[in-house]
Amino acid sequence: MNKKKILIVSRSFYPENSPRSFRTTELVKEFCRQGHDVTLYTIQNDAFHLPLAKEYGFRLKDLGKLRFNSIRIPKNRIGSLLARAWSRALLMFFEYPEIQLTFKIKRALKKESGYDLLISIAVPHMVHWGVAWARSKKHPIAKTWVADCGDAYLSVSVHDSFDKLFYFKYLEKWFCRKADFISIPQLSTKEHYFPEFHHKLVEIPQGFKFEDVEVVKERNNKVPTFAFAGVFMRITRNPTNLVEYLLKTGKDFKFIVFTRTPELLLPYREVLGEKLEIRDYIPRLELLKELSKCDFVINIGYDPSNHIPSKLIDYQLTGRPVLCFPGNDIDEKVVDEFLAGNYTNAFYRDDIEMFRIENVCSKFLQLIQ
Repeated sequence: MNKKKILIVSRSFYPENSPRSFRTTELVKEFCRQGHDVTLYTIQNDAFHLPLAKEYGFRLKDLGKLRFNSIRIPKNRIGSLLARAWSRALLMFFEYPEIQLTFKIKRALKKESGYDLLISIAVPHMVHWGVAWARSKKHPIAKTWVADCGDAYLSVSVHDSFDKLFYFKYLEKWFCRKADFISIPQLSTKEHYFPEFHHKLVEIPQGFKFEDVEVVKERNNKVPTFAFAGVFMRITRNPTNLVEYLLKTGKDFKFIVFTRTPELLLPYREVLGEKLEIRDYIPRLELLKELSKCDFVINIGYDPSNHIPSKLIDYQLTGRPVLCFPGNDIDEKVVDEFLAGNYTNAFYRDDIEMFRIENVCSKFLQLIQ
């Protein structure tokens, strides 16, 4: 295998707990394991990043911290309302504060050249905008630029109460026009991208080092024990219907939730008592070990027939049955089956090998022109 010179630009990196951080971290580590010359641009955290760079041998370059931070929300009611309104306005009209990344990346990449492969990783999509601004025919930076997207920018508002303002589509088209390829987790979601760029779309799923995952095989739960890990959203990822049905059954259970958005569950905390356990996020590998202690795990809000988030891959790596609710509605019959230990209707993928990080890196390398 020929050694390639690879540049990766990302806002998110270890130890952040997010799908985009996992994406960046796993790619950097595996490209290094394969012997490639890897450079990473990110917002540097010396305490975590320098030891990792030394261990794997990649070149670490700092984009620098954002100069202007998110709006601070006061505790008093009127101040809080005003600050939230101002914060929302800045986000809607200017993509503040992440818009600062566009300028930082453009400035950083001015001095970079000679790479075989450039991978920019969103979210936020301002990372792609910065690369598009820096890259030109006279200064291509790399032979091939792959813009990696977890979601299409203009479809992100599906999970929000506000649509993106009309003029952002011109920035999105601008970066799509300049990128050589746009990598997405599944081609089944291509309708969220502008039709004129469909020929640039390539399917490259999330990837992980399977051997890093440690699971517990013996389970001695006294009652049916299940877990969810991630963000709840009122519109698209709401656990309320599930909890209401669980209360109606009158059955014993333990529902463990790893989240930083527990608001939708807080009204049930008193009535559920020990049946509900809300925990904070923990590092990914620790989380998978904890999830493997449960009888099954729960997915809410993602339809696995057309979207496979990294959460579902991780769930399958735990070896536990996965109970899927594509939306907020639940199938009461299937819930009863799972509570009784019948996992006939569990979600399962038989093509899990495609998510091995070795295979994912190979897909990126095949795109070098």
